[in-house]
Amino acid sequence: MDRIEAMRVFIAALDEGSLAGAGRQLGRSPAAVSRAIAFLEQQVGAALLHRTTRTIKLSEIGERYAVACRRVLVDLQEAEAVAGGEHAAPRGTLTITAPPISGEEILRPIIDAYLDTFPAVTVNLVLLDRNANLVEEGIDVALRVAELPDSSQMAVRVGGNVKRVVVASPRYLAQHPRIDEPADLAQHRIVTTTHFGRDAWVFPPAAGSSIARSVQFKPCLIVNSVRAALGAAVGGLGVTRLYTYHVAERVHDGSLQRLLQHAEPPAMPVHLLTPQGRPSVPKVRAFLDFAVPRLRAEFARLSSEAGPLEP
Repeated sequence: MDRIEAMRVFIAALDEGSLAGAGRQLGRSPAAVSRAIAFLEQQVGAALLHRTTRTIKLSEIGERYAVACRRVLVDLQEAEAVAGGEHAAPRGTLTITAPPISGEEILRPIIDAYLDTFPAVTVNLVLLDRNANLVEEGIDVALRVAELPDSSQMAVRVGGNVKRVVVASPRYLAQHPRIDEPADLAQHRIVTTTHFGRDAWVFPPAAGSSIARSVQFKPCLIVNSVRAALGAAVGGLGVTRLYTYHVAERVHDGSLQRLLQHAEPPAMPVHLLTPQGRPSVPKVRAFLDFAVPRLRAEFARLSSEAGPLEP
């Protein structure tokens, strides 16, 4: 049996979560999938998977082997793309990761248009609240909102004015004390997310100080969903803190008001990341060329809708 093809079967089983799912994806019988994985286990000399009637789970050796398999398959894909020439038509599966809201509302419409332009490509959009390891998890492109550490990954900047902002509805603000400084938040009902601090928010130092300001509070609602926090704030439950692109449309239509702009942390950049060498793959190169100008335009629009800065 061909070892590379067996690796593809193994990775498909992991991605689908079952041997049957791998068989459906690859057009193989369950017996053929089992034989491919048994072949790899014989080559490695150890069990790669723990199987039940419905699920599979990687063994400790299987976890390490899966990382290696993904690298081998990606390198092979890149080599085939390069050999096919830089003008080869984009095709195959393009795996993209992004945070949930930016992935759903900003990136997904761009992906839709990309797929209309390049119908031979299939996109696997993975929405995560964590930074995935692009190489180990077989990801071609990632959308990241953060300052980036030095790395071997290629980064293309697509936005630069994303901030963590404090917002509340006009109805809530009309019924509660004024919020002029971060310390005032301690008197308010706080809707917080697990992404931005469950019981404290940190702000830059006040003028003349070098010490960051940390505001402690007991939240009235803790959620792990940006949509839930946004809905609660619009509904008047309390004050929340999110990114500018999360709240832009609500600030623009007046259902939320942006607070404490003089105390906001510095803006963060937005990048598309891809592993070194991956842009040589036609489907990746085509996506970067297609998405970068559209993302820049969209983040610029959202920045303007998030409201002018305080005088």
